Amino acid sequence: MGLGNIFPHKEKTDTEEENQQIIFEMIDLNKLPRHIAIVMDGNGRWASQHKLPRFLGHRQGTIALRGIIEACVEMNIEFLSIFAFSKENWKRPADEINSLMSLLIEFLDKELAEMHRQNIQIRVVGDMTGLAPAVRQSLTNSVETTAYNYGLVLNVVLNYSGRWEITEAVKKIAYQVAEGTLKPEDITKKTVEENLATANQPDPDLLIRTSGELRLSNFLLWQMAYTELYFTKVYWPDFSKKDLYEAIYEYQCRERRYGGIISNI
Repeated sequence: MGLGNIFPHKEKTDTEEENQQIIFEMIDLNKLPRHIAIVMDGNGRWASQHKLPRFLGHRQGTIALRGIIEACVEMNIEFLSIFAFSKENWKRPADEINSLMSLLIEFLDKELAEMHRQNIQIRVVGDMTGLAPAVRQSLTNSVETTAYNYGLVLNVVLNYSGRWEITEAVKKIAYQVAEGTLKPEDITKKTVEENLATANQPDPDLLIRTSGELRLSNFLLWQMAYTELYFTKVYWPDFSKKDLYEAIYEYQCRERRYGGIISNI
């Protein structure tokens, strides 16, 4: 069973296919971002727009996620980080949280074999101790099954906040200092990075946030220092491969300076 066969979905028209191909052909495949991070926002508003329960918006969001994973595999993107659930999301109604966690388990259970076949390595970025046993088991199984794959690294960012991650890194460094294995004067930027949940991964080159919101929402705060930010009004359930290609094309049109200047000015 392929990633594209799990849920029914509307077939694209010939014009939509042509437009998608046009955008794709505009992309320089030699200058792709190594790491794409996505805040998948707008499921609830999509459901309201279609006069459907919020749960069905989240379910439709899993269809969009499958398509974006496919596109990243097809383009040989190295890292994809998806913000699945933040620590702040625990403020939502219990029935919605339960639905989200059930959908996560369902998605992983149904897609795992195909993602494994496609050489995707699944990693979890976040606080697994705060999750229900069934969720932890599904995540652990996915991570262990794909641990030796060397294709796309899919970071499932779950029960996470950027401030939590940085706080945890500070604690780890403090323990090293207390144990005498690290001197305070030897602490560097690299020391901090080595103690983050994304240790040994490149920082995101491109952040995509859907639904029109213009904020990071506590997502990978340290890592986003020089990330190119791309905001779209498209709700996540409607976010397609074409939308991803447009974001990548826009990214490639920008001059990344990292605090420097453009060489020909």
